[in-house]
Amino acid sequence: MKHEFSISLMCADVLNLKEQLIKLNEKADYYHIDIMDGHYCKNITLSPDYIKGIKKVTKLPIEAHLMVENPGDFISMVADAGADIISVHAETINRNAYRILDSIKEKGLQVGIVLNPATPLEEIQHYAGRLDFLTIMTVDVGYAGQSFIPEMLYKIRKAKQLKEDLGYTYKIQIDGSCNEKTFGQLKRIGGEIFVLGSSGLFSLDDNLDVAYEKMESIFKNS
Repeated sequence: MKHEFSISLMCADVLNLKEQLIKLNEKADYYHIDIMDGHYCKNITLSPDYIKGIKKVTKLPIEAHLMVENPGDFISMVADAGADIISVHAETINRNAYRILDSIKEKGLQVGIVLNPATPLEEIQHYAGRLDFLTIMTVDVGYAGQSFIPEMLYKIRKAKQLKEDLGYTYKIQIDGSCNEKTFGQLKRIGGEIFVLGSSGLFSLDDNLDVAYEKMESIFKNS
């Protein structure tokens, strides 16, 4: 199984962002941009305009992770800004899931669903076959640096089993506390894409090239 890495840009150094992006462009597989509205979770982070700025200095696929109460209000904005993938939380679309998923696909983008720790996999069983990405949160939404929730290992295994049993093609992405303590378990039970933030990448060394090399070594030996 090929493993990929997505960089959480809410954890990047905003004062040296362009320099970091130039380095990461040669190493990472995706950029992960968290857009929070201050309502769905009690934090406000990046924005559609941030995507527009990032797009000027990278060709890597950009995922917009919409941690917002009404994702339908943001889809056109993030698509126009240059997102390649739009991921929405299952609980925010349970009244209009097919319209939301179709609206993303109609814009020529890939579509993802995100499951909070307390949201069961069964919540998405009727449309899982339409997904390109299934993101399993292993921490509660809203803030970087939280502790891993071990109960999520069971959900990841179930997501992999569902994919294999029904021939689905979504990639299983893990978001939250992907680091030295968790890499081994996560990759063995079905994780395919790992969202890297503070503990998994940026805190490993002040020099981002060194930090990335350390991360790859840790991951390989986990």
